[in-house]
Amino acid sequence: MQTHAPREDAVLRQLQEEFTGHRIWRSRRWDGQAGDWVATLLDRAAGVDPTVIRSDAEALRTALVEERERAAGTTKRAW
Repeated sequence: MQTHAPREDAVLRQLQEEFTGHRIWRSRRWDGQAGDWVATLLDRAAGVDPTVIRSDAEALRTALVEERERAAGTTKRAW
């Protein structure tokens, strides 16, 4: 049973290649379908939060860019 589209496999692979400091994977919903996009921190130089969860790949990518900036100390604070 295939639970996600081949395009999602390519997107997952791109994220994994771009963010090597995280293990990036898809969660499973209660019905066996692909769920949220998840990044687990492997390298403390790549992020701050141990786990980042977003509902789609683009949101996860945006969050991981922010994580990278936070780890590097380049995030601009709003306050």
